[in-house]
Parts: sequence; structure tokens; C-alpha cells
Amino acid sequence: MRERRLWAAVLAAVLVIVGLASTPASGRAEPAEAAEAAAAQVLTWTAGDDINRYTTAPQTAVAGPTTIVFENSAATGNTMGMPHTLTFDVSDPEYNNDVPLNILANPNDDQGGRYTAEVTLTPGRYRYYCTIPGHGQMQGILVVTEGTGEDTTAPETSASVAGTQNSEGAYVGSATVTVSASDAGGSGVERIEYALGDTGAWVPYTTPVVIDQVGAHKVRYRAVDKAGNTAAEKSVEFSVVAPPTDDTTAPETSATVAGERNPQGQYISMATVTVSASDTGSGVNTIEYALGDAGAWQPYTAPVMVHEVGTHKVRYRATDKAGNVSAEKSVGFTVVAPPADDTTPPVTGVTVEGDRNSSGAYLKSAKVTVTATDHGGSGVAAIEYSLDGGPYLTYTAPVVVDRAGTHTVTYRASDKAGNTAAARSVSFTVVAGGGVPAPNCAEYDERLTVFVGTVDTGVPNRVTNNRCRINELIEDEKEWTSHALFLKHVDTVLDGLLTEGVVDQREYDAVAEAARESGIGKPGQTEGYRTIMDGTQESFTKWQHVGGGSFALNPDGSITSGTTKTGLGMLWFPERKYGDFSLRLQWRDDAPGTSNANSGLFVRFPWVHEHPEESRPEWVAIKYGHEVQVLDRPDGDMYKTGSIYGFDRVGLAGAGVTQKGTWNDYEIRVVDQHYSVYRNGVLINEFDNLGGQDFTPPRSDDPGTDGRRFASGYLGLQVHGTTDVVSYRDIRIKEL
Repeated sequence: MRERRLWAAVLAAVLVIVGLASTPASGRAEPAEAAEAAAAQVLTWTAGDDINRYTTAPQTAVAGPTTIVFENSAATGNTMGMPHTLTFDVSDPEYNNDVPLNILANPNDDQGGRYTAEVTLTPGRYRYYCTIPGHGQMQGILVVTEGTGEDTTAPETSASVAGTQNSEGAYVGSATVTVSASDAGGSGVERIEYALGDTGAWVPYTTPVVIDQVGAHKVRYRAVDKAGNTAAEKSVEFSVVAPPTDDTTAPETSATVAGERNPQGQYISMATVTVSASDTGSGVNTIEYALGDAGAWQPYTAPVMVHEVGTHKVRYRATDKAGNVSAEKSVGFTVVAPPADDTTPPVTGVTVEGDRNSSGAYLKSAKVTVTATDHGGSGVAAIEYSLDGGPYLTYTAPVVVDRAGTHTVTYRASDKAGNTAAARSVSFTVVAGGGVPAPNCAEYDERLTVFVGTVDTGVPNRVTNNRCRINELIEDEKEWTSHALFLKHVDTVLDGLLTEGVVDQREYDAVAEAARESGIGKPGQTEGYRTIMDGTQESFTKWQHVGGGSFALNPDGSITSGTTKTGLGMLWFPERKYGDFSLRLQWRDDAPGTSNANSGLFVRFPWVHEHPEESRPEWVAIKYGHEVQVLDRPDGDMYKTGSIYGFDRVGLAGAGVTQKGTWNDYEIRVVDQHYSVYRNGVLINEFDNLGGQDFTPPRSDDPGTDGRRFASGYLGLQVHGTTDVVSYRDIRIKEL
């Protein structure tokens, strides 16, 4: 099933694209019959069952209009239905890059796997290759000349064989084949190639070829000059014999079978048999395999892939250079067809366990166990959970929640066919019981790794023995009066964690180095504020956009809303949640003409993707958080700059309105449920989040119509529309 899904993904992702003006608007290469007469020169590539080379491919051409034909069909030898591509490389400056050709041909498509494209070739070299994953060896070079006939002479080639020979002329142990070429036509030798035996594939010759396999050998060779002239194939033949040895021990052999298996141990769609051999005496010379009880022995050169449905047996053996043959061994297995497509998501369930008081609250802690069962046949692939609106994490064991307060665990599961169950949730309350207080930790830090300032250490953000996470003990957002004091604090924390076995020495050093790099406590660190938007692309990509509209990063490090996409949306910061905080930034009204910027800052809203009932994720911030308004327009909306939208109204008289195009300093301080809004250092609004002030009529779709909101959550910037243009820069936050 995995292989079939891989091909389905490839077929969906690889478009038939010919980046030329003559390409039809549908994006598909033209049927062969419609285009072959368009150019005097026709170049044809064909593909078959071979995954290492095209069946046929041109090596030379002349500059000018050209019809390219690519066919991958039963007629060209494809009996397995495997798709292939013909792609011209336009990324390597060593080759011509003026033909962006990319054709996907499938024997079962509506063109029967045969396509053409009209291109114009220029003098030089083009590199082409197959883009199907795992088939990078299907490639080659097309040499294009001016067509003047200046160099029509192929290179001269020769080869020599060297090594120790016995009296019969056989090479003892190994033979070294050296190939050379010269070009009298003037363009120069482009490359030398060689092939083993009568049917071996041509490969580039770069160094002398050493052959140490005992037996008769034939090495074919040829050369191509830069004008595209190819020398006639030549060859050398010789034999290699083993050195004198008293080795009488046969090689040791083993085999493994790999592939996707069903619960019965049968291989789905395909099994891959890998054979290995070792010999401590003269060395392994050949490995052979055979299919079934009566199949002929064949040389083993690569893992054997068995696709046919049924019960199989693969026999194998090896021979060393002294002629000793190992005893025949075999592996048996069964291949079955993939099951019918699974379109049913898993069924999930949850249980919460722990000691409870008379009110139903859990004492000290609650253990949340999530289960998932898949009835569609593909099996459960993963279970995920989110604690209190945080990001989804992989569920591997029951989740123990020991923080006092009300909690919500949201959970979901996906099966191996890609179906995901709708998110469900369970809520419960934990109280400190039995005289055990809640852990004395800083603001909950749900990040997966330890950060010090903006430096990601890569160390897992583990729960420590005092039930706090490592990040919560480091307190990198606290106001530190000096860098030395902060480093001393980090060392003390790390010493304790190392002693307790929470971190090892490597992790200790990583966190300590990050603390030194952070500069926390140094002058100029803005009193403990962390910059979460500094104007760099790296900083900008840590934010996510949902809904309509857009924000664009400007060369001066600011970001501007609503310039390329219409609609209401939000750019939000998913890195972590914030409870009590001071948020500082600068904004500027950049609306065109007589319009005014209309935007706002969303605070304390939950993870926007955890509410499947919301078809527009930006409304999660509107419904469950608070918006601190940005709007200097004298008419229209009653909520002006500094207002808590829908709850607390502020007019422009006391807002200190500045001229359009002027940067404004903005600070939003939130402590418990008290909001303070400062503009250019002046307090313009205070709001206690206890009731619906100025909120008439209440919104029926708002779960918090009494004004109450969460005690912590995420941050976001609103984009209102293409005429409500606003710019932001230098966004910093400090937890209080």
C-alpha cells in the first residue's frame, strides 16, 4: 500500500509542464500527432521497465527549432505501468538552461504515454534526467552544435589491461583496464564511457576500472567529443583467476525480507529480498538467487523486488574466489494485494483517572489516557493531544496534569491512509489535595525544547523533579539587572538538574552556552523584553497567517498589511502563550488617500486550529480573545485607537492622534484581567475584563458576552482589508 500511495502522490504533484509559449493552456504536453510536423528536427526519448536508463535517447542535435517526443508505453517496453519523466535541468550553470521541459508520461494516461513539445535548442549541452523519486540514475547529456559540420570526426579510443598474468595469460587476482581517447576533429573529448559485458549499462569513465571477480570478462568502451560525435564501440576481453590459495571454506550467506506487512505478517503489494555474503578466505566472488523451487540461478546485483501476489520462495547461494560454493538457503514469504481504500477516520476515546473530592475535582493530579481504533483497515498511524489550547503534541503515554486549575485536553488521531478524526476534548479541574501545593513555577512554557532568549538549545523541555519544566526554571523573560546575575542563576538551575539526572553534561553545556549568547541582563536588552518580530525573514516566518488578507515584509524591517490580498485575516505568533505581559511595538497609518488604517492587536486567544466548528480560524481570536483597536478615523466605527473592541470604547480626543505616515509607540499591559493601553507613552485606556462595558447589543455568537476571556493565550495582528493599510515593526514582549 505504501508504494501505491507514493505513486499516487507523485502523480498528483508532478505536473506535465513545458515552460514554453507553445504549451497548451491546460499545462499538458501536446499529443504526438499534433506537433511532430512543427519542426524539421525530431528528437525521441523512450522509456520502458528499466529504472536506470531510458530505452532510447539522442546524444547529439543541431541548434534550432526541434520537436521533442517522449514516449513511455507498452510499445516502448513498459509492461509494469510505471510512470517516468523527461526533465531538462535548468539549475546547473554548466549546462544550457533555456529549455524548462518537464513531461510526465504514464502508459495508462489519456495520451497512451506519448507526448511532444516544441522547443528551440541553442548550441551547448543540455542535461536531462528522470524526476520520479528513486530513479535519479535515468539521466544523460544532449550535445547541440551549430550544425555547420566543422567537427564531424569521432574521437580515437584505445584501452589496455594490466595486472599479474599466469602462464595462460589470465590475470591473477584482478585486472586493471585503462581507457584513453583523443579528438582530432578539434572540438575536444567530452567524455569517455565504459560498460561491462554485452548488456551492461554505459557509465562514465573517470579512473581505471579494477575487476577482481573470477571469470571471463568483456569491457566495452567509447568516447564522445564536444561536437557530439561518438566513437565506434570497442572492447577488450580477458579472464581473472583467483590467486593460489588453500581456502576450502565456502562463504557465509544470509537474507532478509522487508516491506509493509499486514497483521498476519504478509507483505502488502511488494516484498524486497536482500542477500548478503561474507568470506574470510579468498573473498566472495559471486552471489546468485533463484525464484521458486525450479527457477534458474541469476546473478544477484541488487535487492530482489517481488510484486506478484502469492506465496514465494527465494533461494540463494554464494561462491568465493577459490571456487567454494555455499550450501543453498532460502526465504519464504507471501505477497498480498493492498486492501480497499480506507476512507474512515479512527474512533477516539479518553478516560481521566485520579483521586477526586466531593465536588468531582481531581486531587493533586489527573491522568488522561487517550485511545484510538481504526475500523477502515489501514491502522492507526498517530494520536495527538493539545493541553489547554497549546500546540498538538504526539501522544505516546498517558498525560499527567498536576497544575491546579481547570484544564482541557483536546485529542485526535490519524490512520495510515491519511484520515484524521475530528478533534474531541475533555475538561476537568485539578486542586491541590493532601496538603501538597501546586508547583511554584513561572508562567507555563509549553515549548518542546529549551529556549534561552531567542536561542534554541535543542534540549528537550522536560518536566523536572519539582514538576516545573526547564524553561520555567530558567525565567529568561524576567527583568535581570545584570548579565552576570542571570548567568549565575542559570548555572545554579543547571547544577541542580545535572545532580538530579534531568540533564546530562552535553545538555548542561548547550543551555549554558545559549545563556551566554542570549545577552539577557546586558544594557540595551530593553528591560527584559523579548523581540518576537525584528524585521528579519527568519523572525517573520515564525508567525503564521490565517484567513484573508496578507502581511508583507518590507526592506526596512517593517511589515505592512492588506497590499496583495483582500479579506479579513490575522498574522499570529504560535511560538507560545502569554498570561500577564507588557507588549510593545510601533505602528503606522499607511492607508491610501483619505482612508485610515483599521487594524488591531488580538491577545489571549486559544490555539486557532483547535476549534473545528469555526470555518474561519481568524474568528477564534475574535470570539475568544480581545482586540485592542488601531483606528484613527474620526467617523465610522465607534471603537477608536486604544479601545477594547466590543467592550470598552475610546474616542480620538484623548488618544493623541498623530499625522498619517508617522510611527506610534504602543504598549499593552495585561495583568490578571486589567488592561492598560499606552500610546506614545500616554495612558489612553484602562479596562477591567469583568463585564460587557459599552457592549450593546451583545453578540449572540460570542461565548464570552459578559466580557470574560482566558487568563492566557496567543498574540495576533489583524489585517482588515486592502484600503485599511497599517504597518508594524519592532514587536517585543515581556512577561510580568
